[in-house]
Amino acid sequence: VGENKRLAYLGPSGTFTEQALLNQTDLRELELVSVSSIPEVLKRVSDNEADLGFVAIENSIEGSVNITQDTLTFDADLLIQREVVSSIELNLLVKPGTSLDEITTVLSFPHAIAQCKDWLSDNLPNAVTEAANSTADAAKQVSGKSHNTFAAIGTERAADAYGLEILVGGIQDHSDNETRFVLVASDGVPSPTGYDKTSIVVFQDADRPGSLLGILQEFAARSLNLTRLESRPTKKGLGNYCFLIDLEGHISDEVVADCLKNLHVKNGSVKFLGSYPAAGDDNTISDKATVDSEKADSWLDELRGRIDK
Repeated sequence: VGENKRLAYLGPSGTFTEQALLNQTDLRELELVSVSSIPEVLKRVSDNEADLGFVAIENSIEGSVNITQDTLTFDADLLIQREVVSSIELNLLVKPGTSLDEITTVLSFPHAIAQCKDWLSDNLPNAVTEAANSTADAAKQVSGKSHNTFAAIGTERAADAYGLEILVGGIQDHSDNETRFVLVASDGVPSPTGYDKTSIVVFQDADRPGSLLGILQEFAARSLNLTRLESRPTKKGLGNYCFLIDLEGHISDEVVADCLKNLHVKNGSVKFLGSYPAAGDDNTISDKATVDSEKADSWLDELRGRIDK
Protein backbone atom coordinates (compact mmCIF):
# COMPACT_ATOMS: atom_id res chain seq x y z
CA VAL A 1 0.00 0.00 0.00
CA GLY A 2 1.55 3.27 -1.10
CA GLU A 3 2.01 6.43 0.92
CA ASN A 4 -0.35 9.42 0.89
CA LYS A 5 -3.35 7.32 -0.04
CA ARG A 6 -6.86 8.02 1.18
CA LEU A 7 -8.73 5.11 2.72
CA ALA A 8 -12.49 5.34 3.27
CA TYR A 9 -14.15 3.21 5.95
CA LEU A 10 -17.42 2.94 7.85
CA GLY A 11 -17.43 5.35 10.77
CA PRO A 12 -17.78 7.22 13.02
CA SER A 13 -14.96 6.49 15.45
CA GLY A 14 -15.50 3.27 17.38
CA THR A 15 -16.88 0.92 14.71
CA PHE A 16 -15.71 -2.66 14.39
CA THR A 17 -14.52 -1.67 10.92
CA GLU A 18 -12.23 0.95 12.43
CA GLN A 19 -11.03 -1.53 15.05
CA ALA A 20 -10.08 -4.10 12.39
CA LEU A 21 -8.53 -1.39 10.21
CA LEU A 22 -6.30 -0.04 12.98
CA ASN A 23 -4.92 -3.54 13.55
CA GLN A 24 -3.40 -3.40 10.05
CA THR A 25 -0.10 -1.60 10.60
CA ASP A 26 0.29 -0.43 7.00
CA LEU A 27 -3.31 0.76 6.63
CA ARG A 28 -3.48 2.80 9.81
CA GLU A 29 -0.67 5.02 8.49
CA LEU A 30 -2.82 6.18 5.55
CA GLU A 31 -5.16 9.17 5.43
CA LEU A 32 -8.29 7.63 6.97
CA VAL A 33 -11.65 9.02 5.86
CA SER A 34 -14.67 8.10 7.98
CA VAL A 35 -18.00 7.95 6.10
CA SER A 36 -21.53 7.15 7.22
CA SER A 37 -22.48 4.06 5.19
CA ILE A 38 -20.99 1.08 3.34
CA PRO A 39 -22.37 2.15 -0.08
CA GLU A 40 -20.77 5.56 0.45
CA VAL A 41 -17.40 3.92 1.21
CA LEU A 42 -17.53 2.01 -2.08
CA LYS A 43 -18.83 5.04 -4.00
CA ARG A 44 -15.90 7.14 -2.77
CA VAL A 45 -13.50 4.59 -4.25
CA SER A 46 -15.49 4.26 -7.50
CA ASP A 47 -15.53 8.05 -7.90
CA ASN A 48 -11.78 8.33 -7.13
CA GLU A 49 -12.52 10.37 -4.01
CA ALA A 50 -10.66 7.67 -2.06
CA ASP A 51 -7.91 5.32 -3.21
CA LEU A 52 -9.02 2.42 -1.04
CA GLY A 53 -12.09 1.27 0.85
CA PHE A 54 -12.37 -1.03 3.87
CA VAL A 55 -15.71 -2.74 4.52
CA ALA A 56 -17.25 -5.76 6.23
CA ILE A 57 -18.39 -8.46 3.80
CA GLU A 58 -19.22 -11.55 5.88
CA ASN A 59 -19.92 -12.63 9.45
CA SER A 60 -19.53 -16.12 10.89
CA ILE A 61 -22.99 -15.95 12.52
CA GLU A 62 -25.15 -13.92 10.15
CA GLY A 63 -23.44 -14.66 6.84
CA SER A 64 -22.93 -12.10 4.09
CA VAL A 65 -23.22 -8.38 4.65
CA ASN A 66 -25.61 -8.08 1.73
CA ILE A 67 -25.22 -4.34 1.19
CA THR A 68 -21.48 -4.85 0.61
CA GLN A 69 -21.85 -7.91 -1.58
CA ASP A 70 -24.66 -6.45 -3.69
CA THR A 71 -22.80 -3.19 -4.25
CA LEU A 72 -19.67 -5.04 -5.38
CA THR A 73 -21.74 -7.36 -7.58
CA PHE A 74 -24.14 -4.96 -9.25
CA ASP A 75 -23.12 -1.34 -8.73
CA ALA A 76 -19.34 -1.00 -8.46
CA ASP A 77 -16.38 -2.14 -10.53
CA LEU A 78 -13.84 -2.65 -7.75
CA LEU A 79 -11.25 -5.30 -6.93
CA ILE A 80 -10.53 -6.87 -3.56
CA GLN A 81 -6.92 -6.32 -2.45
CA ARG A 82 -6.86 -8.35 0.78
CA GLU A 83 -9.11 -9.85 3.42
CA VAL A 84 -8.92 -9.36 7.16
CA VAL A 85 -10.69 -11.60 9.68
CA SER A 86 -11.35 -10.06 13.09
CA SER A 87 -12.88 -11.50 16.26
CA ILE A 88 -15.94 -9.57 17.36
CA GLU A 89 -17.08 -8.96 20.95
CA LEU A 90 -20.38 -7.16 21.30
CA ASN A 91 -21.15 -5.16 24.43
CA LEU A 92 -24.23 -3.47 25.82
CA LEU A 93 -23.30 0.21 26.15
CA VAL A 94 -25.25 2.68 28.30
CA LYS A 95 -25.01 6.12 29.82
CA PRO A 96 -23.27 5.94 33.22
CA GLY A 97 -25.64 4.94 36.01
CA THR A 98 -28.14 3.13 33.76
CA SER A 99 -29.50 -0.19 35.04
CA LEU A 100 -30.70 -3.08 32.89
CA ASP A 101 -34.34 -2.74 33.94
CA GLU A 102 -34.44 0.90 32.73
CA ILE A 103 -33.65 0.00 29.11
CA THR A 104 -36.56 0.11 26.66
CA THR A 105 -34.71 0.65 23.35
CA VAL A 106 -31.55 -0.94 21.95
CA LEU A 107 -29.78 0.64 18.96
CA SER A 108 -27.12 -0.85 16.69
CA PHE A 109 -26.14 -1.93 13.20
CA PRO A 110 -28.66 -4.59 12.04
CA HIS A 111 -26.01 -7.33 11.82
CA ALA A 112 -24.93 -6.63 15.41
CA ILE A 113 -28.52 -6.79 16.67
CA ALA A 114 -29.03 -10.11 14.87
CA GLN A 115 -25.87 -11.54 16.46
CA CYS A 116 -27.31 -10.84 19.93
CA LYS A 117 -30.96 -11.77 19.38
CA ASP A 118 -31.00 -14.65 21.88
CA TRP A 119 -29.36 -12.57 24.62
CA LEU A 120 -31.77 -9.71 23.98
CA SER A 121 -34.75 -12.07 24.08
CA ASP A 122 -33.61 -13.55 27.40
CA ASN A 123 -32.49 -10.36 29.14
CA LEU A 124 -34.44 -7.50 27.52
CA PRO A 125 -37.58 -9.22 26.22
CA ASN A 126 -39.67 -6.04 26.17
CA ALA A 127 -37.07 -3.74 24.63
CA VAL A 128 -37.47 -2.65 21.03
CA THR A 129 -34.52 -2.57 18.64
CA GLU A 130 -33.70 0.25 16.25
CA ALA A 131 -31.25 0.18 13.34
CA ALA A 132 -28.30 2.56 13.19
CA ASN A 133 -25.78 3.11 10.39
CA SER A 134 -23.06 1.45 12.49
CA THR A 135 -22.37 0.26 16.02
CA ALA A 136 -20.49 3.49 16.68
CA ASP A 137 -23.36 5.59 15.31
CA ALA A 138 -25.63 3.79 17.80
CA ALA A 139 -23.26 4.63 20.66
CA LYS A 140 -23.09 8.25 19.53
CA GLN A 141 -26.90 8.47 19.48
CA VAL A 142 -27.22 6.97 22.97
CA SER A 143 -24.65 9.41 24.35
CA GLY A 144 -26.84 12.29 23.18
CA LYS A 145 -30.02 11.04 24.83
CA SER A 146 -31.30 12.92 27.87
CA HIS A 147 -32.56 9.85 29.73
CA ASN A 148 -31.38 6.34 30.53
CA THR A 149 -33.85 4.20 28.59
CA PHE A 150 -31.55 3.71 25.60
CA ALA A 151 -28.65 1.31 25.08
CA ALA A 152 -26.33 0.55 22.19
CA ILE A 153 -24.58 -2.62 21.07
CA GLY A 154 -20.98 -1.81 20.21
CA THR A 155 -17.27 -1.87 20.95
CA GLU A 156 -15.30 -0.91 24.03
CA ARG A 157 -13.66 1.73 21.84
CA ALA A 158 -17.08 3.25 21.10
CA ALA A 159 -17.89 3.34 24.80
CA ASP A 160 -14.68 5.27 25.46
CA ALA A 161 -15.25 7.60 22.50
CA TYR A 162 -18.77 8.63 23.53
CA GLY A 163 -18.62 8.59 27.32
CA LEU A 164 -20.61 5.39 27.80
CA GLU A 165 -19.98 2.41 30.03
CA ILE A 166 -20.19 -1.31 29.32
CA LEU A 167 -23.19 -2.57 31.28
CA VAL A 168 -22.80 -6.16 30.03
CA GLY A 169 -19.86 -7.42 27.99
CA GLY A 170 -19.76 -10.21 25.43
CA ILE A 171 -23.50 -10.42 24.70
CA GLN A 172 -23.10 -12.07 21.28
CA ASP A 173 -24.93 -15.40 21.05
CA HIS A 174 -21.87 -17.33 19.87
CA SER A 175 -18.37 -16.97 21.29
CA ASP A 176 -16.64 -17.73 17.96
CA ASN A 177 -17.94 -14.55 16.37
CA GLU A 178 -15.74 -13.34 13.52
CA THR A 179 -16.23 -10.79 10.77
CA ARG A 180 -14.43 -10.78 7.47
CA PHE A 181 -13.43 -7.41 6.05
CA VAL A 182 -12.07 -6.62 2.59
CA LEU A 183 -9.83 -3.86 1.27
CA VAL A 184 -10.94 -2.72 -2.19
CA ALA A 185 -9.47 -0.52 -4.92
CA SER A 186 -10.56 0.57 -8.38
CA ASP A 187 -7.85 -1.46 -10.10
CA GLY A 188 -4.94 -3.81 -9.54
CA VAL A 189 -4.54 -7.48 -8.63
CA PRO A 190 -1.98 -8.23 -5.89
CA SER A 191 0.83 -10.61 -6.81
CA PRO A 192 0.34 -14.23 -5.74
CA THR A 193 1.64 -15.23 -2.32
CA GLY A 194 0.80 -18.95 -2.33
CA TYR A 195 -1.85 -18.20 0.30
CA ASP A 196 -4.49 -16.61 -1.88
CA LYS A 197 -8.19 -16.50 -2.52
CA THR A 198 -10.17 -15.58 -5.64
CA SER A 199 -13.70 -14.13 -5.59
CA ILE A 200 -16.06 -14.25 -8.56
CA VAL A 201 -19.74 -13.87 -9.38
CA VAL A 202 -21.26 -16.30 -11.88
CA PHE A 203 -24.55 -15.35 -13.50
CA GLN A 204 -26.46 -18.51 -14.37
CA ASP A 205 -28.62 -19.09 -17.39
CA ALA A 206 -32.08 -19.24 -15.80
CA ASP A 207 -33.49 -21.15 -18.79
CA ARG A 208 -30.88 -23.92 -18.85
CA PRO A 209 -31.39 -27.01 -16.65
CA GLY A 210 -28.42 -28.08 -14.58
CA SER A 211 -26.61 -24.75 -14.78
CA LEU A 212 -25.54 -24.82 -11.12
CA LEU A 213 -24.30 -28.39 -11.47
CA GLY A 214 -22.28 -27.33 -14.50
CA ILE A 215 -20.69 -24.51 -12.52
CA LEU A 216 -19.73 -26.75 -9.60
CA GLN A 217 -18.31 -29.44 -11.88
CA GLU A 218 -15.69 -26.99 -13.15
CA PHE A 219 -14.25 -26.72 -9.63
CA ALA A 220 -14.63 -30.39 -8.74
CA ALA A 221 -12.89 -31.52 -11.92
CA ARG A 222 -9.82 -29.49 -10.93
CA SER A 223 -9.87 -30.32 -7.18
CA LEU A 224 -10.36 -26.62 -6.40
CA ASN A 225 -11.79 -25.94 -2.97
CA LEU A 226 -14.64 -23.45 -2.57
CA THR A 227 -14.59 -21.48 0.67
CA ARG A 228 -17.94 -19.84 -0.03
CA LEU A 229 -20.91 -20.48 -2.30
CA GLU A 230 -23.98 -18.30 -1.99
CA SER A 231 -26.85 -17.36 -4.26
CA ARG A 232 -28.23 -13.84 -4.57
CA PRO A 233 -31.17 -12.57 -6.62
CA THR A 234 -30.11 -10.54 -9.64
CA LYS A 235 -33.04 -8.15 -9.13
CA LYS A 236 -34.26 -9.01 -12.64
CA GLY A 237 -37.23 -11.16 -11.63
CA LEU A 238 -38.16 -14.16 -9.53
CA GLY A 239 -35.97 -17.21 -10.08
CA ASN A 240 -33.09 -15.20 -11.55
CA TYR A 241 -30.02 -15.73 -9.37
CA CYS A 242 -26.28 -15.30 -9.46
CA PHE A 243 -23.71 -17.23 -7.45
CA LEU A 244 -21.10 -15.61 -5.21
CA ILE A 245 -18.05 -17.86 -5.11
CA ASP A 246 -14.79 -17.70 -3.18
CA LEU A 247 -12.20 -20.30 -4.12
CA GLU A 248 -8.70 -21.11 -2.98
CA GLY A 249 -5.95 -19.95 -5.32
CA HIS A 250 -4.91 -17.01 -7.51
CA ILE A 251 -5.81 -16.06 -11.07
CA SER A 252 -2.13 -16.55 -11.95
CA ASP A 253 -2.40 -20.26 -11.05
CA GLU A 254 -2.95 -22.20 -14.27
CA VAL A 255 -5.58 -24.44 -12.72
CA VAL A 256 -7.58 -21.42 -11.48
CA ALA A 257 -7.22 -19.55 -14.77
CA ASP A 258 -8.38 -22.60 -16.73
CA CYS A 259 -11.41 -22.98 -14.46
CA LEU A 260 -12.44 -19.34 -14.83
CA LYS A 261 -11.95 -19.51 -18.59
CA ASN A 262 -14.29 -22.48 -18.87
CA LEU A 263 -16.86 -20.82 -16.63
CA HIS A 264 -16.77 -17.78 -18.89
CA VAL A 265 -17.20 -19.93 -22.01
CA LYS A 266 -20.11 -21.89 -20.54
CA ASN A 267 -21.95 -19.09 -18.76
CA GLY A 268 -20.89 -15.98 -20.65
CA SER A 269 -21.15 -13.71 -17.63
CA VAL A 270 -18.56 -14.03 -14.89
CA LYS A 271 -17.56 -11.03 -12.79
CA PHE A 272 -14.06 -11.12 -11.33
CA LEU A 273 -13.88 -9.50 -7.88
CA GLY A 274 -10.19 -10.14 -7.29
CA SER A 275 -7.38 -12.49 -6.34
CA TYR A 276 -5.80 -11.47 -3.06
CA PRO A 277 -3.91 -12.69 0.02
CA ALA A 278 -6.11 -14.86 2.21
CA ALA A 279 -6.31 -14.38 5.96
CA GLY A 280 -4.33 -17.07 7.77
CA ASP A 281 -1.33 -19.03 6.56
CA ASP A 282 -2.70 -22.22 5.02
CA ASN A 283 -1.41 -22.94 1.53
CA THR A 284 -4.49 -22.33 -0.56
CA ILE A 285 -3.73 -24.35 -3.67
CA SER A 286 -3.88 -27.95 -2.55
CA ASP A 287 -1.14 -30.31 -3.68
CA LYS A 288 -3.80 -32.49 -5.26
CA ALA A 289 -5.10 -29.68 -7.46
CA THR A 290 -1.58 -28.88 -8.65
CA VAL A 291 -0.58 -32.51 -9.20
CA ASP A 292 -3.82 -33.32 -11.02
CA SER A 293 -3.37 -30.33 -13.30
CA GLU A 294 0.26 -31.24 -14.05
CA LYS A 295 -0.71 -34.85 -14.80
CA ALA A 296 -3.42 -33.68 -17.18
CA ASP A 297 -0.93 -31.36 -18.94
CA SER A 298 1.58 -34.22 -19.30
CA TRP A 299 -1.11 -36.51 -20.67
CA LEU A 300 -2.20 -33.90 -23.20
CA ASP A 301 1.41 -33.16 -24.21
CA GLU A 302 2.00 -36.88 -24.77
CA LEU A 303 -1.06 -37.12 -27.01
CA ARG A 304 -0.07 -34.04 -29.00
CA GLY A 305 3.41 -35.51 -29.40
CA ARG A 306 1.88 -38.23 -31.56
CA ILE A 307 0.70 -35.77 -34.19
CA ASP A 308 2.40 -36.38 -37.53
CA LYS A 309 5.04 -33.78 -38.26
